[in-house]
Amino acid sequence: MAKAGKTKSKSAQAKKEPRFAVAIMAAGKGTRLKSRHPKVLHQIGGKPLLEHVIAAATQVVPAGDIYAIIGYEADRVREALQHTGVNFVLQKEQRGTGHAIMSARQVLSGYDHFLVLSGDVPLIRPETIRELRDSHLKNKASMTLLAATPPDPTGYGRVIRKLKSGKATEAVTAIVEQKALTPAQMKFREMNAGVYAFTTKTLFANIDKLTTENAHREFYLTDMAAILSRAGERVVAVSTPDFDQVLGINNRAELARLDAVFRQRKCAELMDFGVTIYRPETCVIDAGVKIEPDTIIEPFVQLLGNTRVGAECRIRSYSVINNSEIGDRVLVRPGSIIEESRIAAGAIIGPYSHLRPGSDIGENAHVGNFVETKKVRLGRGSKANHLTYLGDATIGDDVNVGAGTITCNYDGVNKHETVIEDGAFIGSDSTLVAPVKIGKGSYVGASSCITQDVPADALAIARGQQVVKEGWAREKRGAGAKKTSS
Repeated sequence: MAKAGKTKSKSAQAKKEPRFAVAIMAAGKGTRLKSRHPKVLHQIGGKPLLEHVIAAATQVVPAGDIYAIIGYEADRVREALQHTGVNFVLQKEQRGTGHAIMSARQVLSGYDHFLVLSGDVPLIRPETIRELRDSHLKNKASMTLLAATPPDPTGYGRVIRKLKSGKATEAVTAIVEQKALTPAQMKFREMNAGVYAFTTKTLFANIDKLTTENAHREFYLTDMAAILSRAGERVVAVSTPDFDQVLGINNRAELARLDAVFRQRKCAELMDFGVTIYRPETCVIDAGVKIEPDTIIEPFVQLLGNTRVGAECRIRSYSVINNSEIGDRVLVRPGSIIEESRIAAGAIIGPYSHLRPGSDIGENAHVGNFVETKKVRLGRGSKANHLTYLGDATIGDDVNVGAGTITCNYDGVNKHETVIEDGAFIGSDSTLVAPVKIGKGSYVGASSCITQDVPADALAIARGQQVVKEGWAREKRGAGAKKTSS
């Protein structure tokens, strides 16, 4: 019986853990962006603004406890972010931040507390969200807000703290917009970051006190600070020294600025991890990119999407790599474009190669100057070094593909495959008309147009017989001279 009682006690303790949700404001149109697209789907670092916020939030609470409050182009936002596993709440009319929380009242009421984040504040850090949550619980507050001190607070809503002996305390009495500040309130320089923690029961007991008596005729969640403070509830602020992480986006210039800040941070993280990046301010590296130590990234490189780059690689200037996997010790020479492809260890790519989706380049293989590949497997140690197109082809190990070779994979209706087996040698300026198979160890003579399979260890030549007419050029020049003189 004692054991059963002990088990029950542990269970009771577990139930006392407060349940936290996260509500993310993502319903706005973003009028000042002058865009037909939802504001939260605009991107920095290669991902939508909202996805950055969700990524930070999911490091604090499970995705199933996150609710994105959407409105403008709701279906598009839901479709773009459904892979994150968060929930969506529809705010049919966009009547302000307070109205957004009213719209989510039903789903949020089942939690003890919830956090409010903005879908257009993409640099928010998980540790900041966690600190806000923990401070809210520690202070037993009804509302905890995140504050920051910008270099110039003009234009921002200010956090008005309660004074004690002339000094500001952690208690907050109100959030006041710039134009409504009194001369005495102007000394408060902290801005409201639009990130909050609420005790659910207390908030919803008071949220109907919000009014639309303001210039935009909207319900402002910021007004809850004064409402709760007047009701005798505890309202506090947590200040972050990192001003950039709480910046929102209202126009294209701010979008570009935050993208630059994000990419600087990304480069700094990679360099701390052991990656060399020369002139990081010139490189474009997306959020999902991972690079192993001792790889060198030269200036003006773009690494996009979910690209993975192995150890001890060198990615040279002006190369663009998108959603691709690069093995260890790979050299990508200048100006190469690699899309949705895989490159195994020790391979050399470029300069000015174009690897289109589905290219799979084997260990120590070479793809060189102005070579284009698409849906190709190029085997270990094989080489296609010059001016070649390889599409819909399976190429074995140790194959040499001469300059100017083309796999003719399209007949105007369907695509067909070319197979080149191990050790074959394809002479320069050859055309391989698919479907066709070049056998193991065979040779194709230069300038051949191959339309039939070539057996292993054979020589295939398919070109016109060379004709030499001695003296022909001399006679032509002589005839031309006579015609001119006459």
